[in-house]
Amino acid sequence: MSDSFKVLYYVNQFFGQIGGEDKAGIPPEFRPGKIGPAMGFEALLKGEGTVVGTIICGDNYFNENKSDVLEIILNMIKEAAPDVFVAGPAFNAGRYGVACSEISKAVAQQLKIPVVTGMYVENPGLDNCKAFAYVVSTSDSAGGMRKALPSMAALASKLAKGIEVRSPEEEGYIARGMRKTLIVEKRGSQRAVEMLLARLKGQPYETEMPMHVFDIVTPAVPIKNLSKATIALCTSGGIVPTGNPDKIQSASAQKWGKYDISNKSALNAPDFYTTHGGYDPIYANEMPDRIAPLDILKEFEQEGYIGKVFDWFYTTTGTGTAVNKSVEFGTQIGAELKAAGVDGVILTST
Repeated sequence: MSDSFKVLYYVNQFFGQIGGEDKAGIPPEFRPGKIGPAMGFEALLKGEGTVVGTIICGDNYFNENKSDVLEIILNMIKEAAPDVFVAGPAFNAGRYGVACSEISKAVAQQLKIPVVTGMYVENPGLDNCKAFAYVVSTSDSAGGMRKALPSMAALASKLAKGIEVRSPEEEGYIARGMRKTLIVEKRGSQRAVEMLLARLKGQPYETEMPMHVFDIVTPAVPIKNLSKATIALCTSGGIVPTGNPDKIQSASAQKWGKYDISNKSALNAPDFYTTHGGYDPIYANEMPDRIAPLDILKEFEQEGYIGKVFDWFYTTTGTGTAVNKSVEFGTQIGAELKAAGVDGVILTST
């Protein structure tokens, strides 16, 4: 392959400079040349490669028409015949991440073209594509663009030139779950003993078999008498009053809301609807109680099965919301509920 290579770039409606959520329903379109982050990306190639075109598609349109839109986009890519395909970076944007993930996987599997993308480690699209594409680890927001693009460009250049890609730690991409046979100076048993001795002595060491670390949460004490208990209703399903008065984001939520339900027997449409951007809203908007079952809780209250439904309802959106934000929300809401004397919580998701 010559030193000059062709790159085809994929972005959503926002990074394609078409619009925000109001344009999330646009179908895919091919535009010659570089748009949005593709401009900075090409500059980082330093004349060795060229972005020959940019594919733009609305996040909603892709996720609602995945099978059909994938075929359209793959045909665009075939026609452009790039040496490398690049998508994103999507950071922690859920719908954008899923689109980048699905396209990257299809391009790698069906077209056998090298793929580079970028995502935050908690993006819901990551696990689907990391074994097929090189996914550069990014921050959770577009503020990390300047840091993400150089790593993406360096990987794309290596892939286009057939240069061997080094380890995730050296290149800045997320581990792909692959193991390679390497010739090293010390055999495995000797390395293992050295690591064990270092650990016993409190010295630094680096394991060759990193394991997932999971939070350990102590279960709450059981409610002794439900018939006298106050139960609160919380959801990450995005159910909000009409107009979304607190402007809770449809994805990657930065806030939560609480609303007075003391005089309500149900969350009826159109007074309530979902602002969640990660699932089909039709059935939730038709009957919001399908997501947050206030109607059933009120029936239990009338029947004496529970003592009382708490007067306030808590809500946010869970899609793409960072773990640290989720912990923050839970801590804040939990403190309020505890201070109010709430005995238990019904927490629903989607």
